[in-house]
Amino acid sequence: MRLVVLGGGESGTGAALLAKQQGIDVFVSDAGIIQADYKNLLITNQIAFEEGGHTVEKIQSADEVIKSPGIPYEATIIKQLHHIPIIDEIEFAARYAKGRIIAVTGSNGKSTTAQLIYHLLHAADFHVALAGNIGYSFAKCLTQSIYDYYVLELSSFQLEGIKNFKPNIACLLNITLDHLDRYHDSIEAYAKAKLNLLRNMTPLDHFIYHKADPITTQYLPTQKILPQLHPIVSSPICSKNGLFRFNGHSYAFSMSREQIALLGRHNQYNAMVAATAAALAGVSSKIIATALPKFRGLPHRLEWCGAPQGIDCYNDSKSTNIASTTAALLSFNQPIIWIAGGIDKGNNYSPLLPIVQERVKAIICLGKENSPIMKAFHPLSLPIEETDNLSVAIDRAVAIALPGEVILLSPACASFDLFKNFEDRGNQFKEKVSARAMASTL
Repeated sequence: MRLVVLGGGESGTGAALLAKQQGIDVFVSDAGIIQADYKNLLITNQIAFEEGGHTVEKIQSADEVIKSPGIPYEATIIKQLHHIPIIDEIEFAARYAKGRIIAVTGSNGKSTTAQLIYHLLHAADFHVALAGNIGYSFAKCLTQSIYDYYVLELSSFQLEGIKNFKPNIACLLNITLDHLDRYHDSIEAYAKAKLNLLRNMTPLDHFIYHKADPITTQYLPTQKILPQLHPIVSSPICSKNGLFRFNGHSYAFSMSREQIALLGRHNQYNAMVAATAAALAGVSSKIIATALPKFRGLPHRLEWCGAPQGIDCYNDSKSTNIASTTAALLSFNQPIIWIAGGIDKGNNYSPLLPIVQERVKAIICLGKENSPIMKAFHPLSLPIEETDNLSVAIDRAVAIALPGEVILLSPACASFDLFKNFEDRGNQFKEKVSARAMASTL
């Protein structure tokens, strides 16, 4: 068998390493330049590759092609492979996975939820790996060890080409407007990719989902075969003694609000999903109750990063769409100086207007092209300033804020106009806030 992998990033290199380990003749082709660390892995493992362009004849000689998730099916190179089976790295890796799979997807919250499930299973001494759209690729993970559980964060791009992949426990957190540029502005196409997660699940499997998500609940009745359903509400109702109660066929436990260390109602929901998945995997309620308060969240997700002059600053750089920024703004009762903007992905800001009117004291627009966001919020008559310099944005926010108020970086936009990625944006914000806080104590 001859296998060709398109793309030499984390996903493609991982697939190539797994193929090599399985004795498959594999070749990697990347239209761009492969990063040095991935290139070194390919060379060390004697895997043939090309970069800077595709040699169509070499690719067409494959019996099967694995494409990296960033390559759309409409790409020219894909259209040239008429009769060759094309799969994704997740599909390929699943052929060789011996352990059970917990898959997590959704427009928002999937990284936090996947990490929290991993945290709870690890606390129970399960031999568990965290992979997919976070950390290592699923395929690379399989080359390193055999695990009892694989917790996979999966994007819609990774779910598009599923044929036989089947999780034992699947979590679909929500479906909101995102990545519509990939799906020709079709929310239906985007939702279909997410809901492809259910394609091969059986009544022996478990599906955890948002009870009030209209797209998810509309789709479920169309499924001929359904796994066991575990609907979760986004705003849990506490019992008289202040506990959230979880009851299922094989589990029952309670959890207090204080046991969820993460900020915001959306993270209470994420924690309930994670706790339910962990319980279905066999983690005891006692371990869940002990381990849950120790989880402090991930970088760039409502991450507290200092308090210069008594003003709490939060890095929520991962929020690149309206839904995630909505959750961030709803997480605070204090007045907010909101730093927003970047590359606008065709956002409809109207759902944010009443929230911003109620909670935001001033807006600092940070980007090369700030007119869409400035125009959207101009009717609110709030102070709005714009800049393309992060230091200036922080300086203006600190000048406006009073002690006890909040400066929130939650852009609702992509980062590539001024930064390498959302991590770079968040890290620079943290560094500058930290320096500002240190200077204020001198």
